[in-house]
Amino acid sequence: MQDLLEGLNDKQYEAVLNTEGPCLVIAGAGSGKTKVLTHKIAYIIEENKAKPWNILAITFTNKAAREMKERVEKLIGDATNDMWLGTFHSICVRILRKYIERIGYESSFIIFDTSDQRTLVKQCMKELNIDDKMFTDRGVLSEISNAKNEMLEPEEYYARANGDFRKEKIAEIYKMYQARLKKNNAIDFDDIINFTIKILMENPDALEYYSEKFHYVLVDEYQDTNKSQFTLVTLLAAKHGNITVVGDNDQRNILI
Repeated sequence: MQDLLEGLNDKQYEAVLNTEGPCLVIAGAGSGKTKVLTHKIAYIIEENKAKPWNILAITFTNKAAREMKERVEKLIGDATNDMWLGTFHSICVRILRKYIERIGYESSFIIFDTSDQRTLVKQCMKELNIDDKMFTDRGVLSEISNAKNEMLEPEEYYARANGDFRKEKIAEIYKMYQARLKKNNAIDFDDIINFTIKILMENPDALEYYSEKFHYVLVDEYQDTNKSQFTLVTLLAAKHGNITVVGDNDQRNILI
């Protein structure tokens, strides 16, 4: 254990040992924020505070997730394989495969990539007789993505348009786009988190299962979280309350 804690400065040491309750670490680039997470995970396991499968560690990119896993493996070995360590989206896909039938999809759902999304939006615009010179598929998709990140359903997005012609037309496209996705048993990238939240909020048994399962939740690059990601983390960490987040507030405002 002493070897595990060697090389940590005073603040890192304090954050690693602070396992119970919420812990917010704010520091600049290259200051060892991720080191705090990896050593904290190792400390929790080595001190038998939780089993590897009771730990959820989330980051934003597949590359960052691989690097985090490699760093934890160097500290504790193969126990890392039993952890839930990945991106927001990869973690949510695991939950969706188990529970998505609760919201009317089949567990064999597919995830539309950008090309699929653009094709679908163009089809919706054509059926709605919307001029593609006034509305580009890229622009419409960007608006839909922003709406989903704010957890706005098509009807809510329309209500917020408040008479804005452009936004009302985008709301029409958004509504048809979502209906066509469902017809194809498909979701897009932004749906992954929102549908997971929907399942957890509408199914107390699912929320109980995962909030009980994850005794510790750790999030890297927390300054990049949007509303839906923040909501997801809050739900998963609510029962035990042991959440550690690290971020750089010079890069973006941190949600607290």
